[in-house]
Amino acid sequence: MASVTGQAWAGTDQGKPLLQLDRLSKSFGATRANEDVSLSIHPGEIHAILGENGAGKSTLMKMIYGVLTPSSGRIMWRGQEVAIQSPAVARALGIGMVFQHFSLFETLTVAENISLSVPESAAALAPRIAEFGERFGLPVDPSALVHSLSVGQRQRVELIRCLLQKPSLIIMDEPTSVLPPSGIPPLFDTLRKLAAEGCAILFISHKLDEIRSLCHHATIMRAGKVVGAVDPTRETNETLARLMIGRELPQPTRSPARPGENPAMELRGLSSIPSDPFGVVLHEIDLSLRPGEILGIAGVSGNGQKELASILSGETPLSGAGRDRVLIDGAACGHMNAGQRRAIGLAFVPEERNGRGAVPEMSLVQNTLLTAHPKGLVRRGLISRREAQTLAEQCIAEMNVRCHGAHAEARSLSGGNLQKFIVGREIKLKPKILIAAQPTWGVDVGAAAAIRQELIRLRDSGVALLVISDELEELMEVADRMQVIFRGRLSPSLSRAEANTAMIGNYMTGGFLQQPRGAQQVEAA
Repeated sequence: MASVTGQAWAGTDQGKPLLQLDRLSKSFGATRANEDVSLSIHPGEIHAILGENGAGKSTLMKMIYGVLTPSSGRIMWRGQEVAIQSPAVARALGIGMVFQHFSLFETLTVAENISLSVPESAAALAPRIAEFGERFGLPVDPSALVHSLSVGQRQRVELIRCLLQKPSLIIMDEPTSVLPPSGIPPLFDTLRKLAAEGCAILFISHKLDEIRSLCHHATIMRAGKVVGAVDPTRETNETLARLMIGRELPQPTRSPARPGENPAMELRGLSSIPSDPFGVVLHEIDLSLRPGEILGIAGVSGNGQKELASILSGETPLSGAGRDRVLIDGAACGHMNAGQRRAIGLAFVPEERNGRGAVPEMSLVQNTLLTAHPKGLVRRGLISRREAQTLAEQCIAEMNVRCHGAHAEARSLSGGNLQKFIVGREIKLKPKILIAAQPTWGVDVGAAAAIRQELIRLRDSGVALLVISDELEELMEVADRMQVIFRGRLSPSLSRAEANTAMIGNYMTGGFLQQPRGAQQVEAA
């Protein structure tokens, strides 16, 4: 086995497997989510599970963690067959999991949530949470209510909760999706230390560079089956992508932007104190978005992205002087709510798929109606269900959404497939302005490339796009200009040529705040 960043893994010749899966299968009615999946993982091994959205990775992990019961097959733990009937049983065995979709109670604090699975009081856990957050680069306020946290901050809570349980096997589903580039090496160092101490790690990520730098083994899944196993250190991103999606990875193409002269949307000196006591205060935000361009907003999660998106979308209408701080086509619209802004041509992809982007218990047709009903789906107060179904089917086909049809419930889709549907739905609205927060979060490399290409195509059609993303690579790929948000303040605008990773990284830690005001104005110009 090849060395991974200078630290070799001993391999299977030293001890028995910690976990073995023997022909594990799971069916939902006539749908076969997993079929005869077999693999093993040893103590100290970091094992990647690779596959497209809907390949069956999450279903497999949920069976190991006791959320789902296998339809057939066996799970062996330390050489003994076990029935993992609940997460509590899994934790008792020594299995921990960090979910891509979070299992947190929104009305409880961070410490209270963690105390539900770690046998200590919230008060006793608070200093340990702060310590782990500092140690692993996952800062979070133990007293903050979960409903006030961004998606990125919530995943930090999940990570800390898992690590506090000191498991023998950690299942990690997209754990770096909320970290800045500078935060990933410390996390990987921690995972390598855990592995060196004998902890096994099942690692799901769509970031192929991470798989190649961190993992000792990679099992590739497609359509619920294992289709291969490789040493990722001996592969390239291209060969891994080909194994994962069964074809060459599509490469987005773009031409130079041709933005219009007059802004489609502006923020002028916007300051805002959120009603949530744990929210981020926005300070004198200046932003100009023109038709035919993509403006990228970078930054470490929890620096005001959530509050900025809420104001831009109209979820947080403004009163008083704030009414005139937000403009669409030159007209003040700060007082307008989300529905009113949609009526004048704004579309929005929120960072939270479940609950904000879609209602999990509703069908895809019904979820289409939620934002598309003004587009001819309702006439004289009557819903045209046929047209709603047609639009939902178009979204499914054009975005290659894997589901059981337009009447499938949103919660039956994998996270990545639901994300593709939401993005496709908003694109079908033919907006003048599209605000997209974390548009490819949890989406496989093939689907992410397709979504990014759609964003570029929208730009070329004259739409003004603002993309908020924790993925710096994504912004470097699609954005024509970039700004960085840090502690509620927005950096000067950087052109595509200026926005190198070193400068963006400096801005993400507040480097632009130390510049003389004149220098900022020159740079912004």
